[in-house]
Amino acid sequence: MLFSSTVFLFVFLPAVLLGNYLLPLSQRGKNLLLLLASLLFYAWGEPIYVFLMLFSIAANYGLGLLLGDPGQGKNIRWILVLGVAVNLCILFHFKYRAFALQNLNLLLGTSFSIPKVRLPIGISFFTFQAMSYLIDVYRGTAKVQRNPLDLGLYISFFPQLIAGPIVRYNTLAEQLQHREVTLDRFQEGVCRFILGFAKKILLANNLAVVAERGFMLAGSGELTAGMAWLGSIAYTFQIYFDFSGYSDMAIGLGRLFGFCFEENFRFPYVSRSISEFWNRWHISLGHWFRDYVYFPLGGSRVSRKKLVRNLFVVWLLTGIWHGAAWQFVLWGLLHGFLVAFEKLTGIPKRFRSTASRVLYGVFTFLMVNFGWVLFGSSSLSAAGYQIAAMFGIGTAGSGNTTLFLLEEYWPFLLAAALLSTPLLPTAISRLRDGSKHAVLYDAVKAALFLALLLLSVSYLAMGAHNPFIYFTF
Repeated sequence: MLFSSTVFLFVFLPAVLLGNYLLPLSQRGKNLLLLLASLLFYAWGEPIYVFLMLFSIAANYGLGLLLGDPGQGKNIRWILVLGVAVNLCILFHFKYRAFALQNLNLLLGTSFSIPKVRLPIGISFFTFQAMSYLIDVYRGTAKVQRNPLDLGLYISFFPQLIAGPIVRYNTLAEQLQHREVTLDRFQEGVCRFILGFAKKILLANNLAVVAERGFMLAGSGELTAGMAWLGSIAYTFQIYFDFSGYSDMAIGLGRLFGFCFEENFRFPYVSRSISEFWNRWHISLGHWFRDYVYFPLGGSRVSRKKLVRNLFVVWLLTGIWHGAAWQFVLWGLLHGFLVAFEKLTGIPKRFRSTASRVLYGVFTFLMVNFGWVLFGSSSLSAAGYQIAAMFGIGTAGSGNTTLFLLEEYWPFLLAAALLSTPLLPTAISRLRDGSKHAVLYDAVKAALFLALLLLSVSYLAMGAHNPFIYFTF
């Protein structure tokens, strides 16, 4: 089930909200209701994989109990190893086994049959959440959860189940037992959901038309330099509004039920360095790798040689986490190289003038843009061709397609460029703080959000809909 679907908007969500607020349920009863709703949400498109979800919940619950048992003594480390191995084996089987066998066949000349396994939606997200729970219990930074229903809700909670943010157990542990929804929080949740919904439907879906045309022409070898740039920039904005839109919807939905999730995006395209970009983009994933991989390896308080090793490991894993294909590996290593370059040279901290910082910010955006070409392409060869075409190498075809798409979609590109910066939110915040007519301000805000919702629903009804990019992870 998708957030941006009529079934979710007009059937599932209203039913769960009504059940949560109108039924005379205790906190434990509400948790059970949300767990059952989450399992239904996950089973809607692929019922068979709900059993995988139940297995993950049961396995991590049992392993958590063992980790929290003082009587285990020295065995506790091996229990953690077992827990991590179980979760990684699930992930490997569904996501990486075919890729590994394909490459073994190429390298060794073997003839292993390649399994055709449908990837369970969001498997990387809920698997990482489950592992973080086990690791935190092992470290003693989280208390073991002895109620299987509460742990099940943590792993499967539908707002952030499929595309994050990756929520740490400590973030929700207290909220699973005690949470409160005020009218202000509920209104905030509604507005946040509408904002994310509009990002997806109005911006990401329209930008996808341009981006997909660019990738399609790159695959057929008929790309002009103009179309190569237009397609890459459209995809750069598409993936941001697609993923940040989902995160906004997830955070908003959490607020509706009394849960507070951490932010996952903070206007990453205004970053002045690659390191800053990764402090603003998919923040929950970056923090996961930082706390569970980078710091245990020694972080940055090591020799330069070990620092490069640590960064290489983290960014190799970051690339692989996103997909079982070589373009994802190369994408991760590209960002790892750039982050390592900045840490080893001290750039851009050495820049003193505004002009040098702005120029490095432009460089950062361009590098991110090139990286997204790798990320979104169907193959390494298609990505290489598109990047080459951006510099006028191997171009073919006419510029009619580029001109047509620019004429049709320039308002969406312009809106995306503006809304990917904090200019509008800052202006609105200042207007609110300086307003002497709070009631009028709130009325205008409500009317604007209602109009935004109706416009988005109208686009949805016309078929302006495609799956979220990060659902495949």
